[in-house]
Amino acid sequence: MSISTSVLSDLIQVLPYLRPQIYFKASLTALSHAMEDQVLAATMEQPLVIASFQRERFYRQEAHRYQRLAQISNQVYVLSAPETDFSNSSEHYEKIAFGSKDALAQEWHLVVIAYNYATCLVCREYRTSVVKKDFPELIPSIDMDTARRFEGIWTAERGVSLKAADLLLDKILIYRPELASKIEQARQRFRIGDDHTQKIIDEANEYACDIDTNPFVQRLVTYLQASQYKLHKAYRSIAAQARKERLVNSISTAIRRSLNPQSVLEVAVQELGQNLGASRCLIYRTQAADKSATIEHEFLSPGISSLLGQTRDLQNNPLFQEIVQKGDGVCISDTLNDFRIQNAIAVAKFVKKFAIRSWLMEPVWFQGRMLGMVELQYCDDEPHEWEAGELDLVKAIAISIGAALIQAEAYANLEDFNQQLEALDRTRSNLIAITGHELRTPLSTIQVCLESLATEPDMPLELREVMLSTALSDSERMRKLIQDFLTLSNLESGRIEWHPETLTLQECVDLSISRINTRSKTENLPKVSVKISENLPLVRADGDWLVEVLAKLLDNACKFTPPEGKITIKATRRGNKMVEVTVSDTGRGIEPNRLEIVFDRFYQEEGALRRSTGGTGLGLAICRQIVIGWGGEIWAESSGKDKGSKFHFTLPSIEGSQEERLSVVGKK
Repeated sequence: MSISTSVLSDLIQVLPYLRPQIYFKASLTALSHAMEDQVLAATMEQPLVIASFQRERFYRQEAHRYQRLAQISNQVYVLSAPETDFSNSSEHYEKIAFGSKDALAQEWHLVVIAYNYATCLVCREYRTSVVKKDFPELIPSIDMDTARRFEGIWTAERGVSLKAADLLLDKILIYRPELASKIEQARQRFRIGDDHTQKIIDEANEYACDIDTNPFVQRLVTYLQASQYKLHKAYRSIAAQARKERLVNSISTAIRRSLNPQSVLEVAVQELGQNLGASRCLIYRTQAADKSATIEHEFLSPGISSLLGQTRDLQNNPLFQEIVQKGDGVCISDTLNDFRIQNAIAVAKFVKKFAIRSWLMEPVWFQGRMLGMVELQYCDDEPHEWEAGELDLVKAIAISIGAALIQAEAYANLEDFNQQLEALDRTRSNLIAITGHELRTPLSTIQVCLESLATEPDMPLELREVMLSTALSDSERMRKLIQDFLTLSNLESGRIEWHPETLTLQECVDLSISRINTRSKTENLPKVSVKISENLPLVRADGDWLVEVLAKLLDNACKFTPPEGKITIKATRRGNKMVEVTVSDTGRGIEPNRLEIVFDRFYQEEGALRRSTGGTGLGLAICRQIVIGWGGEIWAESSGKDKGSKFHFTLPSIEGSQEERLSVVGKK
């Protein structure tokens, strides 16, 4: 027999009086189950059972039933086209894996042959195009499996069943020739394969007259009733799904209409509490590590006391702690019989005070981060019976709430980004103004000096020296400006390589003061005094950058302190691992609302274009990046205008005092 031939076609060709009928998938399933149950009910004999399931996925749905059939008979054969792991085997029953191009892939067969009865179901599936043409209302469908149509034969005539078994056994031999002896036993036992077709039909009719079809009909009715029950459940499921979608859509609409999380949560708590008939529905913001939370949104049924605005203890609430640990909600049908509540005195008092009989707590998560909590409380005399899908609905609402909160958070972050962009724009403007002012002035001076030297060869020597000195001074000013730009850029981009070493703070202070003193030749600077605590520990930092911080803080103090003023450098211990350095002055001071922004890039207290002190406003920004680089802090203090200022920074310390280091250096 060719594998491409159809069993149904061959059967009709041999028995031309057969008239195929149309069956839907649900009907075939009911008929098949009834035929299988008839085998399971008759345990006194071992019938021949042949089932062909088209594809492996259809076989997997019924595999457990055929394991039960195999316990009754050793003549059970299951055919299917493999899709994953279905293959020829003889473990519980004989599996026959046929090719996907075999006509069996389009057919559904079940044949049962016993001594006192025989039934067969031989069907061929209609093409999908036919279904679409005849039943357009079924397309598209949520589950097209129920809309599948077949044409075929279902009969209890023994002759038809024997011929169907004969055709299928021939198919099995093509794929499993090693089963020839076992198949021959079945043929001889049930007289399958007789060439005289009419004799077989007469013999089948003789056996069929004693068949009691009532049990079979009763089972068939039972399965049809079961199908109706499943259909009813499906309608209930569809209604629950529609209800869920309406509720989720209403909350999603609120999310789309507003970026305010408060209004979204208020819509969610009202819709959820009303749709699920809760006595009290609560939604509040909380995180996994919070010890308490305040009730922000509430739905109440008539006659139920309010919890709005109250603070809930979470640290001693075993339900909240269980949610944090497991990452899932907690559902309590009856609080009177829940051991977690009985063992927690505070929670038990809370439940009793507010008459909570059933309690659901569902966390609001987003990417592993807890954002809030949804609670449903029922204060009825009897425990609340949760309907199918209610818990899934609450979870879906919690997901929507999480999306709303993240959306609001993203909007807030967007506002922060906009503010940062505005700050960057101001920085750009300041950069243009400052560089224009700081570069244009020295360039103009240098240009005038060089032009004078070039056009006046008879200029006196003393005046030539003044011109050269002025040009060199302004070129140095430009060099420092460009150097500050490069330094800050490298610090902010992380391109600086740190070289920490053990240092005495006194050495670095002396070096920074010597830098400032070089200016005393041309400027009248205030007096600088140093007060370093005795036995101050050694510090661990990059020496060059530490000197840079001290020098820039001193330079900043000198700019805003009159010559008769005073600058003081202090250093003291701060705990066991840090040293705090303070550079204070008696100069102009800083307004309290500007103590933080003085460390911003290009900040100038007097404005970019009307400064009397010069500079780019990068010095303190550079100091902040350096101090952060070694893990320290930097901040400013001032009592206000003309009351002086103090700049503090910290740096790591190590064991050993500066006195010990200096004594070692002195011995050397």
